[in-house]
Amino acid sequence: MFAKRRFGLTLAALALAGLAPLAQAQDYPSKAIRIIAPFPTGTGPDANTREIAAELTKVLGQSVVVENRPGASNMIGMEAGAKAAPDGYTLVMGATTSLSVVPHLYSKVPYKADRDFVPISIVGLLNTALTAHPSLKENTAKELIERLKKQPGSVNAATSGVGSYSHLAGEWFAAAAGVKIDFVPYNTTSPYADLVAGQVQVIFDALPAAIGNVRAGKLKMLALTGKTRHPNFPDVPTFAEAGLPDYSPTAWIGLFAPAGTPAAIVNKLGDAMQKAAAQNPELIAKWRSYGGDLKAQTPAEFTAFLRQDNQLWGQAIRNTGLKLD
Repeated sequence: MFAKRRFGLTLAALALAGLAPLAQAQDYPSKAIRIIAPFPTGTGPDANTREIAAELTKVLGQSVVVENRPGASNMIGMEAGAKAAPDGYTLVMGATTSLSVVPHLYSKVPYKADRDFVPISIVGLLNTALTAHPSLKENTAKELIERLKKQPGSVNAATSGVGSYSHLAGEWFAAAAGVKIDFVPYNTTSPYADLVAGQVQVIFDALPAAIGNVRAGKLKMLALTGKTRHPNFPDVPTFAEAGLPDYSPTAWIGLFAPAGTPAAIVNKLGDAMQKAAAQNPELIAKWRSYGGDLKAQTPAEFTAFLRQDNQLWGQAIRNTGLKLD
């Protein structure tokens, strides 16, 4: 009789344990949510993270705040996200650099995508631009390549740090074009102030951080990724027109939870992202205005996207021969 009673109590305990995550998800969120952004304040990914945090706040009914943890090619912030409690209250904004680039550059990365994170949803995709200070006499990527072939290293390019997206996009360009560029890393601050001031000449990056200065005439675009010219920038040539048809870096950011986060919470966040990405026509139009696409994916779709993007960047990095340790 005692054994049967104990067996019955064990089954009841297991049943309650199984219901606990469901109850936790039903109550979620009951307090503010933090998104760790491993980018410097003022950069494009930082601005995009804050935009989607504001939309998630509307959907979830709780404040979604952004905490910047830049440095080490996104690794500092991503490691902090990987070590966070898996309760849905600390998330991390991954990006091309942190998930598709860094694992191919370093042998020692303090996190592993498929071990330490659960994909929730992509936030958006952005075409990459070659943006320059107006003092640069060249007005297209083709003209810049011609100059660099004659004068190797005569142009410097700002980056968000060694191994960052802007650095690797620049290295990919240099390798594809067969030219030499001097790269200037800005590890924890935005490089755009110096680019606008003319202290550096060009940057290879997605457009959000530059678009305001481009429209104000303080910066200019020499080329933009895409198979054809972007309808919002019909005067800007593609990199294919510069003789680089296979140059196709695309920047993305996406939301992740620490591994072990209950599936019910991940699914609830995924549903919230679907609404957040579709509810603000002005934000959707804003992304399109700088060559981007605000969108959401299911966790399964995002996982498949990550696998493909990782392969693309892995091949590009191997072609450059770059290794940082």
